[in-house]
Amino acid sequence: MRRQSIYPGFMLIGIGGYFLLQAYPLPFSKQLLTWPTLFLLIGIALLFQAYTRRDYSLLLPGWLLFGLGIHFHGRHLLNTWPSHWAVFTFILGCSFLLLYLKTKKEGLVLGLIFVFISLIMFTSLNPFLYFQKISSFLGNLWPLLFIAIGIFFMTKHK
Repeated sequence: MRRQSIYPGFMLIGIGGYFLLQAYPLPFSKQLLTWPTLFLLIGIALLFQAYTRRDYSLLLPGWLLFGLGIHFHGRHLLNTWPSHWAVFTFILGCSFLLLYLKTKKEGLVLGLIFVFISLIMFTSLNPFLYFQKISSFLGNLWPLLFIAIGIFFMTKHK
């Protein structure tokens, strides 16, 4: 028997609930009726599909969209939420690591690289002068790191 995807049904339920909240204002509905909520809904739908149907190719985009939805809601709701660009590489790195934890095949190296880059760049927020000098120097060269990693992965499989 062929297994069907539950993703479209789950997405339709989520989007229908989103528009239902717009039609009938409930408490806290104003905070939920934002575009980060759509990221959360799509991410949760992808993760639900990935874990229930063992379609692990959806784990990376699911965790990525879920993490971005949490981040943008956090920035809107909390003044202390970090707004540094390294948050995005941290979310991407964590998404790769969560993919690796489930598949044990892919995502470990990229996950560690992105988390490491994020932690280095977060040190620019550190009051210690030494770390600030290093992070400001690396802050200008970070695109070269992505280029080098891209070249590595393009030539690795040959």
